[in-house]
Amino acid sequence: MIYPRIIAHRCGGALAPENTLAGLHLAARLGCGGVEFDVMLAADGVPVLIHDETLERTTTGRGRVADMSSVELARLDAGSRHHPAFAVEPVPTLEEALRRCAALGLWANVEIKPSVGQEAETGRAVARLAAAAHGKLLLSSFSSIALGAAAREAAQLPRAVLVEGIAADWRERIAEVDACALHCAAGELTAANLDAVRVAGFPLACYTVNRRDDAERLFAMGVSAVFTDRPDLWAESEM
Repeated sequence: MIYPRIIAHRCGGALAPENTLAGLHLAARLGCGGVEFDVMLAADGVPVLIHDETLERTTTGRGRVADMSSVELARLDAGSRHHPAFAVEPVPTLEEALRRCAALGLWANVEIKPSVGQEAETGRAVARLAAAAHGKLLLSSFSSIALGAAAREAAQLPRAVLVEGIAADWRERIAEVDACALHCAAGELTAANLDAVRVAGFPLACYTVNRRDDAERLFAMGVSAVFTDRPDLWAESEM
């Protein structure tokens, strides 16, 4: 798995409303090679881009994502809480986001982020759509159930195990879902853990890195990529 070095966290990082098409366009304008976004299921089973199980933090809606259809979610304003300039930015579907990534030439890390109790269902639905997409992408998740379901639905898609810290059983977790990479919190990474992952032949990417000096230190250690809220801190030629 070849990663872009700099990956815009939740589409556009801190510069655009998270998990929106506006974020994808901003990342592309900045010259980002890759983006990351979160996906869960709407009530009608359609995968949509959103991080929280509830709507209040990032949209004008109220209640649970899983209780609203994708059509209802698309009518919400997912941009104005970030800045009034992004008012009427909708909650996009995964299909829309993947089409836009392909058109913009963006590599995509699709994080499967299921609502409680919908782990396998979400993994299957996301993998089904991702397998039909044109463009380079990777599936990741904290949920081994979701990643396992995705692997069974579309074994050809690359997968990464997402963790906070690298525990002693990281090899078993990768093997369980036949993953090809590991993602961890930058603050939890140790040189010994990184060496073990690299010796085993797995790329490792770190989140969420918002200082250039921290990123350069991680790259010097051998980290493959960083997820950042500040993709504007890098020149296009460095991404």
